[in-house]
Amino acid sequence: MSPTSPVDNAFDAAERETWRGRAQAYRDTYALLCAATVPVLLDAVTAGPGTRLLDVGTGTGSVALAAVERGARVVAVDAEPSMVELTAARLPASAPALVAALPVLPFADASFDAVTANFVLNHVGRPRSALEETRRVLRPGGVLAATIWATPAEVGQRLVPEALAAAGAVRPSDLPVLAAEDDFERSAAGLAGLVRSAGFVDVAVRTERWVHVVARDDWWAGPAAGIAAVGRTLVAQPEKVRRAAYERFVEAGTALVGPDGLLRLPHAAFLVTGRAPAGG
Repeated sequence: MSPTSPVDNAFDAAERETWRGRAQAYRDTYALLCAATVPVLLDAVTAGPGTRLLDVGTGTGSVALAAVERGARVVAVDAEPSMVELTAARLPASAPALVAALPVLPFADASFDAVTANFVLNHVGRPRSALEETRRVLRPGGVLAATIWATPAEVGQRLVPEALAAAGAVRPSDLPVLAAEDDFERSAAGLAGLVRSAGFVDVAVRTERWVHVVARDDWWAGPAAGIAAVGRTLVAQPEKVRRAAYERFVEAGTALVGPDGLLRLPHAAFLVTGRAPAGG
């Protein structure tokens, strides 16, 4: 699949622009946060020796590498070429990393025993279609495990957005939201319903909680590099607003600093699992 795979909606187009060339910045910032759910994702699909596992939206390859270390037969894909390049450098030759984007994957039906999607559904314009595609490439009885950020958001997830709001930041006009017909309720029940609507059975959702320990300026570095919607919002602001937002961020984060001077940021995610029907 070409690195410039066509998209048919404004949300996906904006996502391509948001992540273009940002693999290194993501690796050094938010990828460390998102790696916290890797073990539970792999446990959920019982990844082990011989498991044919597809990691979609692999980012910098944390899930894929951990699956390889468990003995799985891994393929990793991402829409962003810089992510794929970085991931390919981490994986053995037996675990290819490819440029490919949901909801169109370059694999035959029933190619995999398991699919993982770590914080991927947040970043696709047609979530149900994306899930239907993961079901297509799963064998009958194969397992999907995916994460999204939980709502209501924990303080770690709210810290930067609330600092931006307090500083008077304005959301960029070119940062679209999902079309109403493609969106879903960002709750455990809403996520479960979305996965069932894509044809999965035995669907279950649970909440994973953890505390991310990070230096204050390292946490700010992610949005300052333009990563994700919060980053695009930050970098679009005038310098005066960016300075005010940083000051609010420092002030609000004071209560979260431990004795070692590092932030302790509570986070929560929903982990959903579902099985491809035995009938295909």
